[in-house]
Amino acid sequence: MKDLKGIAVFYLCVALTLSIFPESSAKWAGLDPTNWHVHVVNGLGGGKQLVVHCNSDVDDLGIHNLGPGGDFNWSFHVNIPGTTKFTCDWRAGNQHAVTDVFWKESEHMWLRDKCDWKECFWTAKDDGIYLKDLKTNRDELVHPWQ
Repeated sequence: MKDLKGIAVFYLCVALTLSIFPESSAKWAGLDPTNWHVHVVNGLGGGKQLVVHCNSDVDDLGIHNLGPGGDFNWSFHVNIPGTTKFTCDWRAGNQHAVTDVFWKESEHMWLRDKCDWKECFWTAKDDGIYLKDLKTNRDELVHPWQ
């Protein structure tokens, strides 16, 4: 019973710290309070269809057929252990790619910087999969088609 009280006091202290210093303490504790948005966009030329299937280890977001300019998107919070990761399987005609579109970063914040800590825009183009750098408003080729 004494151990249970100690655990309860510990979690109460963490909750109090997070409420007083939400942004800095959440990052210190490994938590991410951000409501993330991921967009998967069909930027293919020639009126091509894009078929995309995205999932995490706990969520299967289904198969989506996107016409030209189509956008499939979803929102989420990073789980408490900080292991949230989403992967998408992209298909356009005979072109194929599998890419991670969100993952936990603990040291280098490349993805979070590109997404401005809130919103990631992944676009399929004729030569591969791009990620928009929101700060510069430029698309960067991340993964060529296989």
